[in-house]
Amino acid sequence: MSAPFNRPQHFANAYRQIGVETGVASASPHHLVLMLYDGCLESIGRAGVAMTDGVIEVKCAQISRAVRILDEGLKSALDLTTGGELAANLHNLYAYCVIQLTRSNLRNDPALLNEVERLIRPLRDAWAAIGAKMSHGAAG
Repeated sequence: MSAPFNRPQHFANAYRQIGVETGVASASPHHLVLMLYDGCLESIGRAGVAMTDGVIEVKCAQISRAVRILDEGLKSALDLTTGGELAANLHNLYAYCVIQLTRSNLRNDPALLNEVERLIRPLRDAWAAIGAKMSHGAAG
């Protein structure tokens, strides 16, 4: 089975377009995906704080940023042709997360933000673990 992500340059372009800083030019494709996950989770966290504090403009901006990371970064970079079932499942999960983030924004519902965080965090952590194993394997 092929990897679900098969377009490294797309990640770099998507990352630049959505305004996430530092290290894009020198980052590996694997690290770019990790940066997208981290950016998404960071935005969800900031949106939650803004929601609690009643800072609507920040909440909206951070949820919009998380949606763009999911749509324009992670989801659009999936290779649905060769990525098989894994790519299709990730595509569907990202689409669901976008819907839940939008609902959270409209309803001012932190529970929906938390749900998306609970769905994305394990993917981020698994992706980071794969990178650590790859780095460890290259060193050994």
